[in-house]
Amino acid sequence: MSSASTLEAELPLSLHLRAATRVAHERAETSGFVESLMRGELTVAAYADLAAQHHVIYTALEAAEPFVRSDPAGATMVVEGLRRVPSIERDLETLVGPGWRDEVRVLPATERYAARLREVAGTWVGGYVAHAYTRYLGDLSGGLAVKAILQRAYAVPDEAVNFYTFTSIPKPKLFKDDYRARMDALPFDREERLAVAAEAEVAFGLNTALFAELGAIHLR
Repeated sequence: MSSASTLEAELPLSLHLRAATRVAHERAETSGFVESLMRGELTVAAYADLAAQHHVIYTALEAAEPFVRSDPAGATMVVEGLRRVPSIERDLETLVGPGWRDEVRVLPATERYAARLREVAGTWVGGYVAHAYTRYLGDLSGGLAVKAILQRAYAVPDEAVNFYTFTSIPKPKLFKDDYRARMDALPFDREERLAVAAEAEVAFGLNTALFAELGAIHLR
């Protein structure tokens, strides 16, 4: 292990994850699909395709909640206001129509992502934490900006951006601070913190692979 990794392992879990995933996070955020979406260069169909992949991913993540709740420490990490599946379903009904379940496609990268979530998030609290950290805190951090661009550049109506609307979390900054404090209070030893950080890197890698497949379809 490098000296930098050794130092990171001694940090509180939230700071360790931020440091350990910095490069992978930047790689995901600078993918061609994401940059084109944020520049307003894609289509509403591309956004609907992304929403359909999110539905599969969040369904797998949130299916782990009963297991995580059964763990006294893990239960602190399950927050009702973060749940995204109902919001995504409302978005898809607006974007695609009432029969969206029969019309959307699931990409191979999404299948791999969901399989990984089923493997680790529903069997290991640390696995759930790693993936919840990469998904939910990312949604809260960049969601308002994405929502604004979707509505300004693509004329997406309010009824199609529920995914980026956290009605029960009026102050995202305060909530994120509290969520990170909950992470830091988890009774993980040094080895488990390292394992959680490694899984968070896997999560960002899966997300990057998904963006690459979406880019291959929608970038011209």
